[in-house]
Amino acid sequence: MADRFSAPRSTSVSHPQRIWQTVGTAAIAVILWATPSLAKDPFRTSNLRPIGDNTEAAFRSVFEQGNYKSAESSLNQAEANEPLAFALKALLAYSNSQGESDQSKKQAGLDNFKSYATQTRQSAEQLVKTDPLRGNLYIAVGNFLEGVYVVGTQGIVRGTPQALGKLQQAFKYLDEAEKIDPKDPELNLLKGYIDLLLAVNVSLPLSSPTQAIERLETYAAPRYLADRGLALGYRDLNQPDKALKAINQAIAAAPKNPELSYLKAQILVRQGNNRDSIPLFEKALSQKDQLPSGTSTQIQKELDRTLRRIQNKGQ
Repeated sequence: MADRFSAPRSTSVSHPQRIWQTVGTAAIAVILWATPSLAKDPFRTSNLRPIGDNTEAAFRSVFEQGNYKSAESSLNQAEANEPLAFALKALLAYSNSQGESDQSKKQAGLDNFKSYATQTRQSAEQLVKTDPLRGNLYIAVGNFLEGVYVVGTQGIVRGTPQALGKLQQAFKYLDEAEKIDPKDPELNLLKGYIDLLLAVNVSLPLSSPTQAIERLETYAAPRYLADRGLALGYRDLNQPDKALKAINQAIAAAPKNPELSYLKAQILVRQGNNRDSIPLFEKALSQKDQLPSGTSTQIQKELDRTLRRIQNKGQ
């Protein structure tokens, strides 16, 4: 562990927003299935962990429906000391900050993101006393998100040393969780996303895309979030055919989520299929009122770029 992050092959993390959006999804990626009793656990069929009704509603709004606006009202009543709720609040704070043109408001949003990231870690430090697996998992999440804040606000050159320290802590606690149950679906979903992200975007030693893909394919759950992670990974590995297969499976499970339509449109563009991507960009934009403004603005930019590409090619 000591040298895992000591000499990265590249520090080309030029898109902290993209990294946060992907890793943030990994860190809190949960869609809640109906389960018996009070345990709202989307990952396990036995030894269920309680999450809570309001946290469940917020997660379902974001990850099943892609509705960030609805999630906010649920989070206002979220269960106290649930690290997943704080992580989701961090996601919303960051996403909302990216749509701000006023720099003071944008910074305030980033500061809220940092506060929720720290509360994720701190609440997980309490949870570890009663649930060591999830406690260690979300201590790792909190450290990772704090590292994202450092890079996003200080830049690559200034922020990298501190961010690498946070990453080192994150992997320390992920390793502790893995000692408890290496086949745990929540662990493998989270660690699969993080490893895949680092492997394709940062090229850190010991972050293997092959191992990350194996985690997502073999042990991670729920399947639709694992498939979303595979689609993201294959997209960034320039394997659009595999990415398309994965995103089709994710859309089949969560057809109302506009972010999945957006991701499929990106994958089709990677395949050179500009024309078929247009209806998917437009479908995502038809639900822009439920998305963060920064996300809908980016979708519009990519749609416009694709239309110009079609026009220039005379298609």
